Amino acid sequence: MDPDIRDNVDEHRYELPVEGQTAVVVYNLSGQNLMITETLVPEALEGRGIASRLAKHVITDARARGLLILPVCPFFSGYLKKHSEQADVVHPTYRSILGLPEVK
Repeated sequence: MDPDIRDNVDEHRYELPVEGQTAVVVYNLSGQNLMITETLVPEALEGRGIASRLAKHVITDARARGLLILPVCPFFSGYLKKHSEQADVVHPTYRSILGLPEVK
């Protein structure tokens, strides 16, 4: 887990402050499903791996909490396609949609 990232439950988003700005992953939590709707990185912080850092944290947190990710966000979907080893934390329907391997 990344100690700089916090889950702002009231705002339904993970937050990473960097140089006075905040990058976020916005989500909706319903039961055991964590729907990722947006990943937002301020323009001045783009290209520095911040969105990937957030994605790694969210995946680790979801796995630890027994949640399944529904990656509606284009960045998050793309990240999971590149990192198919994380398929176990993706909801089965989205695994199929994204072409991720089945989890045994």
